[in-house]
Amino acid sequence: MKSTSIRKHAILAAAILLLAALLAACGGGTDGQGGAGTVIADANDGGKNEDTAPEAGVSGSLAASGGDAADGAGTETVYPLTVTDETGTEVTLEKAPERVVMLVPSDTEIVYAIGAGDLAAGADEYSTYPPEAADLPKVGDVNTNIEAVLALNPDLVLASASMNHAAIDALRQLGVTVYAADPKTLEETIAHIERLGVLLNRQEGARAVADRMREDIRHVSEKVADAEPVSVYLEFSPGWTVGSGTFLDELVSLAGGVNISGDQQGWFEVDPEAVIARNPQVIIHPDIEGVDFVGGILSRPGWDRIDAVRNNRVAAVSNDPLVRVGPRLTEGLKEIAAALHPERFP
Repeated sequence: MKSTSIRKHAILAAAILLLAALLAACGGGTDGQGGAGTVIADANDGGKNEDTAPEAGVSGSLAASGGDAADGAGTETVYPLTVTDETGTEVTLEKAPERVVMLVPSDTEIVYAIGAGDLAAGADEYSTYPPEAADLPKVGDVNTNIEAVLALNPDLVLASASMNHAAIDALRQLGVTVYAADPKTLEETIAHIERLGVLLNRQEGARAVADRMREDIRHVSEKVADAEPVSVYLEFSPGWTVGSGTFLDELVSLAGGVNISGDQQGWFEVDPEAVIARNPQVIIHPDIEGVDFVGGILSRPGWDRIDAVRNNRVAAVSNDPLVRVGPRLTEGLKEIAAALHPERFP
């Protein structure tokens, strides 16, 4: 009985942490701006050009690396470089970072994806992808162990402006350089990847990731362009669904679906009767070990009358690519598209 109780608590904790991560990924930053921050040339390099990244809702100059962060493929970042992050803080990198600590899994995935894995000095407990990230020294979960971070002697810490605000304040007070971001949309995520490529002097790698993600978007959009939209109910944490203003709602739209909860904003608890009334054609949930989404969905009174249930269109999709605003987000887009329009993604 004791082991069963421990397992139940572990599953509950995992579901709560998933919800926290989703809320943070779609929540507002401390200054209410877009997710990628502003990049400006340090005064020492005399940069005067101002370029705008309209897709990310961010602007700034980056004369040090040949233009906007989104246009820096194949160029070398010139240091010192000063950036303004999501918290409105100017962050100066005197030289190329050599020891980087990541406080959220999405940034860990980005660091490795752009070819900067050799700079990774530590990460949070949930940074398990790519597999080599699991071997990094760990610095806590959603509660960052400040002493563990300091022991790794980082010259740059990457953080989430919404999830890690306490750690950001503590580390900055101790003189640690922290860059915080909070991408909320797919394009802001791509812009954030490109910007980290600039900060870490891995612009070519970042451009390759960004190009691949934009190609994924183009591929899916073309495949579903003339498809009949499919009504969708999403449940990405037990008892919680998602509305407009979130990257998951955006992915559903790009995949040729219509979110039945799109008339509400953000994340909120499920209204079972409203779902029955709106009668979605497809129900999507994440595949999380130990969490019985299907059992919970099928046990709700009246849900057996929903078209998605009657037609056996309750689909599980991979969890991590859809809850981490990183390089695998478009993999999640393709999974959703295949669940909504299987005939177009054989």
